[in-house]
Amino acid sequence: MNIRQIFLVHTVAASICLMVFPGIVTAQEYSSKGADSCLTCHKNEKWSVMSIFNTKHGSLTDPEAPFSNLQCEACHGPSQEHQKAKKKSEVPVPVVFGEGSPTPVSQQNAACLSCHESHTGAGWFGSRHESVDVGCASCHQSHADRDPMFDSLEQQEVCFGCHSRTRQDTYKASGHPLRFGSMACSDCHNVHDGNNDFLLTEDNVNDTCYRCHAEKRGPYLWEHAPVTESCTLCHDVHGSNHPAMLTKRPPLLCQQCHSASGHPGEAYTSDDMDSNANSRFLLARGCQNCHTQVHGSNHPSGSSQIR
Repeated sequence: MNIRQIFLVHTVAASICLMVFPGIVTAQEYSSKGADSCLTCHKNEKWSVMSIFNTKHGSLTDPEAPFSNLQCEACHGPSQEHQKAKKKSEVPVPVVFGEGSPTPVSQQNAACLSCHESHTGAGWFGSRHESVDVGCASCHQSHADRDPMFDSLEQQEVCFGCHSRTRQDTYKASGHPLRFGSMACSDCHNVHDGNNDFLLTEDNVNDTCYRCHAEKRGPYLWEHAPVTESCTLCHDVHGSNHPAMLTKRPPLLCQQCHSASGHPGEAYTSDDMDSNANSRFLLARGCQNCHTQVHGSNHPSGSSQIR
């Protein structure tokens, strides 16, 4: 390493320290042996961290990787005092990651954001997850060979740890194929970006749905008002016990907006009101027996979404 590289490493280290470890400064507090000192204790079975060398974090050649400069202390902070202490537990490292850590979540996240802020973007600050102190380490495992958040099934288990109601919905009769691993929560939600409602990947619900359901986008000559407003007015996107993830079965769903009075949903010819329940227009798919184009129609005579 030449003089210029050494200067750069120490400049970056000082900047990180000032931002992440307020009151803890200067390179003198960093250990001289780096990870070699840490691994004397942390390579055993209880504190196994060796798998980090199979990840990008553990790269010695990538200039952006922690191990290409300050190694373990790039994330955990200057740890010379911790390494010299006889009782390590009495002198913890400046940043301890994970739930139940004495280190404030904001300080834990600052260590990650010192490198990953360009990945998460400014949307993280003020987002729902940031405002309730969700730590990066609550979801991500930086020492694992492969972060479980990159596996669709394991990612769901992490999300469902907090969102138990959503777990229940995914096991209902009709829903997206989340439980089969064909989709992940991150296909619809960007958990690092609070600029959109519900941490969605797109600006709104409909644009998020249209990423897969482009045929429903339109524009249509005859639009159906709830469709253009929000898909969730008719569909329960995490799962439903009704077909097509509907919030209710037709005709009950349709009659939330459309009155049945004087409509063929009632029997055409009968003075017996009790016979209305047996009307052929309310069987099976209900209103959709006639109104097949419920998402909109481009037919010149499609004002009622019949064709």
